[in-house]
Amino acid sequence: MSVYGPIVKIHPVVLASIVDSYERRNEGACRVIGTLLGTIDKHTVEVTNCFSVPHNESEDEVAVDMEFAKNMYELHKKVSPSEVIVGWYATGYDITEHSVLIHEYYSREAQNPVHLTVDTALQSGRMNIRAYVSAQMGVPGKTVGVMFTPLTTKYVYYDTERIGVDLLHRTRNIPSRTNGLTTDLEQVGSAASRIQEMLTTVLSYTEDVLDLLMVTYLSNLTQAQIALNEKLVCL
Repeated sequence: MSVYGPIVKIHPVVLASIVDSYERRNEGACRVIGTLLGTIDKHTVEVTNCFSVPHNESEDEVAVDMEFAKNMYELHKKVSPSEVIVGWYATGYDITEHSVLIHEYYSREAQNPVHLTVDTALQSGRMNIRAYVSAQMGVPGKTVGVMFTPLTTKYVYYDTERIGVDLLHRTRNIPSRTNGLTTDLEQVGSAASRIQEMLTTVLSYTEDVLDLLMVTYLSNLTQAQIALNEKLVCL
């Protein structure tokens, strides 16, 4: 639950890329990290893309290939100049001590960077996705610590991404976990069916409103008739 801060909107391509980098991780690696790209406005951070960054970590230290991260971002700007660094991600369920060190680097690359954690190992039985923003805490002039505060996350997609999301959703109940792309005609038919369902809902709502207005009209008419009869009796 968000305490304060922007709403983080995540596109499905970001989650797919994170899962893919986790599945392709080096042997012996416990988690993968990477840079989050997207756009920022006053109230939201929209994460539209990402790329993984090589790193090594042990119990005592962590090493991140910052040069690789910079080069990848420079190349990405040539393709999508509107997307900027909005934060970084890490697979796993918890925030570690190394996360604080990595977050310090991204704090120099972006203002108030978002830290996204994705539980690709399904430690809780599902792929929990959480977003955080850091805040300094401590006494001024003394040792300062960092506290990660949770943010509200939402899942959004473009119309073109909707096709892939629907396809993945259909494979959930298929034992082989495979499914082919639909033809253009089938997509038109599916879209027409959804429109028909929405129109049915709108018509049903309209009829319910008309019935309510009729009841209200008859009730007001009855009250007016009773009031008129009382006045006639008094005469």
